[in-house]
Amino acid sequence: MLQSAGLLFFAFAGYARIATLGEEVRDPQRTIPRAIGISLGLALVVYSTVAVVALAVLGPERLAGAPAPLADVATAGGWAWAAPVVRVGAALAALGSLLALIAGVGRTSLAMARNDDLPRPLAAVHPRFQVPHRAEVALAVVVCGLILVADLRDAIGFSSFGVLLYYLVANVAAFTQTPEHRRYPRVLQVVGAVGCVILVATLPLPSIVGGVVVLAIGVAYRAARLLALKRR
Repeated sequence: MLQSAGLLFFAFAGYARIATLGEEVRDPQRTIPRAIGISLGLALVVYSTVAVVALAVLGPERLAGAPAPLADVATAGGWAWAAPVVRVGAALAALGSLLALIAGVGRTSLAMARNDDLPRPLAAVHPRFQVPHRAEVALAVVVCGLILVADLRDAIGFSSFGVLLYYLVANVAAFTQTPEHRRYPRVLQVVGAVGCVILVATLPLPSIVGGVVVLAIGVAYRAARLLALKRR
């Protein structure tokens, strides 16, 4: 169960990327926290409802072996005609999630490029649409390449490692907030950080190894860049 929670953690990661849009919304200090809370609550309700319905209709064993569980739920419930609609809806939902991912990571790449942690050309902002168009295009190319060469399960495991590490850092950073900026008790950050570590430890070994290798490459690049700056 813990490994399943770790692998599926990436499905809850999108709401936090709302915070990366701080430059593009009005009154971000009020709007973004409210949007995060609402989106997280809605996602939790939808996921829970779908999970309960799927378990009730198919049962644990059949659900575990179903390649298209939601379509199977529609068929088992006597709504076979709706199965193609469910498949199309699932594809559109996946594309929507990917679009949100590209929007969020594109803004993160913009910030990193501004600090020279990524190539400086990625820091460009479109003069008309005011979006980091180069960063988003580069990210889209990387995503398309991963889809062509990587196994989906391995990609999910690797993504979960990165997301859990990201939330570990977020919890540790939130723990250091001063009282005037604190929104929630520190105990929540402690629980969150410990939970991230536990879930990372339960991920499949290839996901952990791949995540550690990529993290090591990133740390080495960062260290080399800082050393080069000191020598200037």
